[in-house]
This record gives sequence, structure tokens and C-alpha cells, in this order.
Amino acid sequence: MGNFKMNVQKLGRAMLIPVSAMPFAGIIMRLAADDMLNIPFLAAAGNAVFNNLDILFSIGVVLGFAKTKDKGIAVLTGILAILTLREGLSIINSDVDMGIFGGILSGGIASWTYNRFKDQKLPQVFSFFAGERFPLTMVMLFQTFVAFLCGYIWPFIQSGIDAFAQTWMEMGALGVGIFAFLNRLLIPLGLHHVINSYIYFDLGTFTNGAGEVIKGEIPRFLAGDPSAGAFLSGFFVIMMFGVPGICLAIYRTAYKKNKERVKGAMGSGAFTSFLTNITEPIEFSFMFTSPMLYFIHSIYAGLAAMVCYLLNIRIGFSFGASIIDYSINYNIATNPILIIPVGLAFFALYYFTFYYLIKKKDIKTLGREDELHFSDEVNEKEKDLSLTSSNYDYMAKKILQAFGGAENIEEAYNCVTRLRITVKDPSIVNQERIKQIGVKGIVRPTDNHFQLVIGPEVTNIMSHFNNYMDE
Repeated sequence: MGNFKMNVQKLGRAMLIPVSAMPFAGIIMRLAADDMLNIPFLAAAGNAVFNNLDILFSIGVVLGFAKTKDKGIAVLTGILAILTLREGLSIINSDVDMGIFGGILSGGIASWTYNRFKDQKLPQVFSFFAGERFPLTMVMLFQTFVAFLCGYIWPFIQSGIDAFAQTWMEMGALGVGIFAFLNRLLIPLGLHHVINSYIYFDLGTFTNGAGEVIKGEIPRFLAGDPSAGAFLSGFFVIMMFGVPGICLAIYRTAYKKNKERVKGAMGSGAFTSFLTNITEPIEFSFMFTSPMLYFIHSIYAGLAAMVCYLLNIRIGFSFGASIIDYSINYNIATNPILIIPVGLAFFALYYFTFYYLIKKKDIKTLGREDELHFSDEVNEKEKDLSLTSSNYDYMAKKILQAFGGAENIEEAYNCVTRLRITVKDPSIVNQERIKQIGVKGIVRPTDNHFQLVIGPEVTNIMSHFNNYMDE
């Protein structure tokens, strides 16, 4: 079970990697549209991303699962895997389109092939093809068989997926509400990216003016499908209004002596959510302190999605449900102006609900914590250090020390807001010391896997962390 949870975590990370290529592609596609700059050449650059999602997902899975530090050959193995699958399917059954599932399957096979055969030894005459090069040969053989098999069985699988998608879409407001609810609820486990990928990039179909069939809520919306955006609209309410409402409630309920400190943290969190769609630093500040509040937050997210659906609000995003995408995509959305009154209503709903419950139940949110007693070994510099500090080098060094040094680290990487670390011996990890350094939360999906919730600054810390790992 531990290995299964770890692999699902890695799959969530793999889903996130190709997504990072899409925000700018979506923005330039929108700017190049007929009703804006009308530059087809610029739109082609964006289409280069969305028309090759299967390749990007194959690469993402390889980057997540290949067991090597230098992943160049591993990535090439993933590219060969998806290209072999593509070409094979075009011969066996040209009507088969596996979409991102083909990319995920190819990436999984490529990762296993690379890990299994990267150290393969061959007779001297064939030594050029041995070692890391050998998986390149093997993956083409495997994928030829996979293409042959999928060419015959995938139409039946696709029929099942289409039936599931149709059922979800036919559920209307309830369907979008369940999706938004699960999207928030699964964040602590890091599994929200898994369900997001299907909705965002595979749900539904739309045929554009050129006769191209486009799949997924995000690509369909950007391509002008008037029905797309139903599963995305509610997030604008949550990110632009709901989370800022939470921030205000946490600030207003903080003890007077802590208000100035909380004001900076919550003000920054609210602005980050409004501008960039990144909410995890705020959500992690209370999800473990009060699971009840987080469950209510998940319910409100589902409710916001349902309200937007019932009001026929259809707006999508490429970067995220923030003011940036709201402004850029306003002209091609349906009833986008209604996001503002709905958002204001949810701002009030979030604020008064959180304010009342925090006060009533004396929930220890930021600024209401019990006095933290530091151990004698912690110096004054560590007591004052927080994520508002730009001393990322110092923080990275202390985090590595708290994990038992580089010799105890099996794997370390980051996503948008978290530093994810797998250790060899979890018993020597000092979680108290990690919290004192200033991280906003620690998630431990398995005994050996830790996720430090840091925020957007995680990339800066990761850079210094890697430097210390290489010493």
C-alpha cells in the first residue's frame, strides 16, 4: 500500500510537469485569436503544445518515474515510445485517438523499460547499444506490440470512457459540483492533478472550423467551444474571492498582538490567489489545524461550481482561475460578468463562516496558536526565520540538516508549492525542527515520503537544496 500511494504521488507530479508548458501557450493562443490580434502564426505556437499533449505527458511520466539523475536518455526513451505508438495506431486503426492516456501509457512503459535495461550488458560487438542506449531499442519493440494490441482493444475502452464522460456531463450542476469538491478535497494527498488531467484535457469533444477534433475542457474552451468551461468557471469564484475571504477571516480573528504578522501573511496569500491561482499556502495554514474548516472549504468550492453552472457561466483558463485569465478570456466567455456578484457573495459566505467558526470553536489558525516553545538548540535566527525571508540558502541548508543530511535523501523534487522528499530512514527526520524553520505545513503520505508546503518560493529553496545535495 505504501508503494502504491508513493506511485500515485509520483503520477500526480508527472501530470503537473506538462501542465507547466500550457499557461503561456494558452495565453498566446488567446491573444492571437481572430477577435484580438488575429495572428495565425502566433496561434500555431500555442497549438504546438495542445496538439502534442500525448508527447508532453509521456515525457512528464518519464521524468517522474525514471530512476536516474541525468534523465536525457530516459526522456528520449519516452519520446520514442509515444511516437512508435502513434505510428503503429495509424496503421492498425487510424480512427483510434488515445489522447493523454496514450502519453501516460507510453511514459509508464518507457520508464519501466529504462529502469529495467539501463545497465544492460551486451557482447563486445554490440557494446555501442548497451547500457543506457539499450532501452531505446527495447521500448520500440514493446511499443510495437502495444500499438497492435491497442489498435484492436482501445475502441472498446474508449467507448467506456466516453460513456463515463457523457454521464458526468449529463449530471449537469451536480457533476461539476462533485468535481470541484474532489479537486479541493484531494489537495492534501496531492491527487487532485490526477482527476484534473482527465477533465482538463480529455473530457468532451469539439470540431473546429478546420475540421480538427479537440478534446478537454481547456483546449475546447480556447478553441471556441461554447459549451466548454462548465467545469472550470467555479474556480474563478474560489480563487479570486473565496480564498481572500478566508484570509480576511483569519486576519480578523488573530490575536491583537499577532495581527501585524498575520496581516502580511494573509494579505500576501490573498493577493497570490487572486493574481496567480496558487492557494495551497493558505489552505495548508488551516487544513490540519481544522479539518472541519477544510471540509467546508471543499463543499463551498463544489457549491460555487454548481451556482456558476446554473447561471450559465462558461469561462475557462490556461494559466489558472485568476484575474489574468479572467481578463484575457472575458470576450469568449459566456456571462463572465456574473463571476463578480457571485464571487462577492461567496467572499461574504467564506468570511462569515470562517470568522464565526474560528471564534466559536477557538480554532488555532494563524495568529491564534499556542505559544511555541523552541528547544535549546534553536538559535534566535531560526526563531525569527519564516518564508517572508529571502535567505533561501540558509533555509535549504537547515531543511537538509533536519532530514539527516544528503546521505538520508533518496529523492527530492518540487512542484508548484511543495518540496517533496523521500528519505531512507524516516526515524532521524526532525519534524519539529522543520516546522521551526518556517514551512507552512508537512504532509506525510507514506512513512518515507514528506511534502513540505512552502509556497511559490519553493523553486528558490529547491535550487539551493540541490546545491547542498551535490556537495
